[in-house]
Amino acid sequence: MSHDGIGPRAVLRSVAFLTAGMLTVPALAGCGSDDPAGEPLAGADVAGADRSDIADGGTLRWAVDTVPDTLNTFQADADTTTARIAEAVLPSMYRSDGRGRAVRNADYLASADVVDTEPKQVVVYRLAQQAVWSDGREIGAADFAAQWRALSGKDTAYWTARNAGYDRIEKVERGKNDLEVKVTFSRPYADWKSLFSPLYPKEVMGTPDSFNDGARKKLKVTAGPFTVDKVDTKEDEVVLARNPRWWGTTAKLQKIVLRAVPHDKRVSALSDGTLDLAEIDPEAARRITVAALPQEGNTPLMGPEADRSAADALHSWAVANGSDEDAADEEISAREKLRKKAEKYARQQKALGGFEVRKSLEPAYTQLALNGAEGPLSDERVRRAVARALDREDIAGAVLKPLGLPAEPVGSHLALSGQAAYADGSGALGRPDAKEARALLSDAGWVPGGPVKEEKKDEDEEAAGSEADKEGKEDTKGSGGSEDSGDGDDGTYIVGEDDGKNHGTGDGKAPHDSGTGTGQLKQGGAPAGAYAPKGTAAPARADTAPVAKDGKALVLRFVLPSGPGSKTLETVAGRIATMLERIGIRTDISKVDNDSYFKDHIASGDFDLALYSWPATAFPATDARPVYSKPVAAADGSLNVEQNWTRVGTDQVDQLFDQAIATLDDSERRDLIRKADSRIWAAAGSIPLYQRPQLVAARENLANAGAFGFATPVYEDMGFLKKSAQGPQGSPGAKNSGSES
Repeated sequence: MSHDGIGPRAVLRSVAFLTAGMLTVPALAGCGSDDPAGEPLAGADVAGADRSDIADGGTLRWAVDTVPDTLNTFQADADTTTARIAEAVLPSMYRSDGRGRAVRNADYLASADVVDTEPKQVVVYRLAQQAVWSDGREIGAADFAAQWRALSGKDTAYWTARNAGYDRIEKVERGKNDLEVKVTFSRPYADWKSLFSPLYPKEVMGTPDSFNDGARKKLKVTAGPFTVDKVDTKEDEVVLARNPRWWGTTAKLQKIVLRAVPHDKRVSALSDGTLDLAEIDPEAARRITVAALPQEGNTPLMGPEADRSAADALHSWAVANGSDEDAADEEISAREKLRKKAEKYARQQKALGGFEVRKSLEPAYTQLALNGAEGPLSDERVRRAVARALDREDIAGAVLKPLGLPAEPVGSHLALSGQAAYADGSGALGRPDAKEARALLSDAGWVPGGPVKEEKKDEDEEAAGSEADKEGKEDTKGSGGSEDSGDGDDGTYIVGEDDGKNHGTGDGKAPHDSGTGTGQLKQGGAPAGAYAPKGTAAPARADTAPVAKDGKALVLRFVLPSGPGSKTLETVAGRIATMLERIGIRTDISKVDNDSYFKDHIASGDFDLALYSWPATAFPATDARPVYSKPVAAADGSLNVEQNWTRVGTDQVDQLFDQAIATLDDSERRDLIRKADSRIWAAAGSIPLYQRPQLVAARENLANAGAFGFATPVYEDMGFLKKSAQGPQGSPGAKNSGSES
């Protein structure tokens, strides 16, 4: 999983003080004649083209984050690349459409229906007549049954990451003929369409050994438009080859090479011609956009000859004037490095002119997580104050507007605009309101301008401090100042004051005051009457005065990843910190190693505030439950949080999820999911901010690939345009790729 928390559905989704009587959930907008689900905020951007315009053959080189440790999506170490491979080489009974909803995959499934609900739910799958595995065997009930047994959770010898849904199946059997599979459930299961996608052959699922180890580095039997040709860990790539036994529409590409390239190396790989398709960050997108603009004249970014001449002239001047020749040589070396860097940049820009940026919104959203397990945020009033302080429209705009994408804040934890279960439930929390946020803090005992006790130092620090104090007093005497010039300290720290060594800034504010007017000048540092007696709380008139309680200031530790691609999160965190400062909450932003962000901080609960993302799937009743269910105490005394890293949950939310999972009526199930979302909002454990941008660099002549948005990629339609179908120079499809033939 990346630091943003995005992963395939199969990988990722394998805590309140308000009582039921106190919680008031407003009526959901649009219930009735209008569908509150709305439309997707952005559609797919894949340079769609008719198959007749696409050349036959070619290799698509596609950047991925990793070469996966396993090809089995149901194992704990599966990742997004595992899921991408499975989409191309294995059956899926259902796939996602452009609105993020599950639709039948006609290549494998002729129909699927709930044929009985009493006494038990029965689903009959009718398979496509030509559907076969790559070894020629028909796809059938034996494969469905093997997958059910492996994932049911009854046999612990199978190292499975999840069994949701499969644990509700009572039996799987052959129907009226070989093309029918009859699945009987022991308990009603509304998300039955989530099952058997992907479907592995019985050769993988049949025994614990084959499940645990047999499908980690190879898949001998597949059934998709492509097969796994090889997994090359030395070259950091997975090669998919066209499947000769594929019965559906023949794939246009001969091969797809999934190449592991770090995000900060992708611009270089694109310009070097070793990639055709890659997800990129906003800075890389800006470079590609600029490179595609018409260039006037032939002015280089930095003239190499002119720069060399300037360096030579500097060297001659330094020698003639007696300057240190080594220093001059170092200056020349620095200039030479700069020149080479500029030349490389210019070459890259020229090569990037053959690409374009395709953009959409991912089926995922970024949220602010509030750790409710302990500390100030264990008080729901404080969490709600944090939430009411946020201007989510401002945050979404800061991220998405510069990219030319719709900048609407996300209104649901469980679905995104366009998906069936979506409705804006944020009204359960209330609109941004600093006054109300401060009232919530006050109710929780956090007083604006309250005094803060100084942390007691250890003996070594006290000794060092005493020596420093002595030196400071001696310096003061030596400069003609009074010994009692305000350096004394009675042990009381005023919220908003700095370390006691203030110096005038010339702007009328105390240093470190950040405009709130609550910082204090040292005694003796201003005219008489300009300061209050020591220990006096900050003036109540300051609406943004820092708050304190029981001698402690309200400071929240805000943890962020430090790796490549974290600039957007830094921007968001900065805005959030400013918004919280306006209601008296201070933040301590801490950047940690990207690789340890989730394991050592988020999953372990070592944070107050954090930013990460969750996918929105077509099956929220199943997939979102472990993310928002109430943590429970395990037998060993530990807290089982599943994936609820905020540790905030309620019994009501759990009950609504349970009801939704067992409700087969689509309309009733949507209402239950929306009610659950409203209560998640009210508990204020996590605040959805914005749908994640999806930026993809693609060769201009690559068709039917790019920013897919909600939709599952159609791998067999991807390919490079024929020369006759390419547009004029500078338009999409104008430049040829070396991968076309």
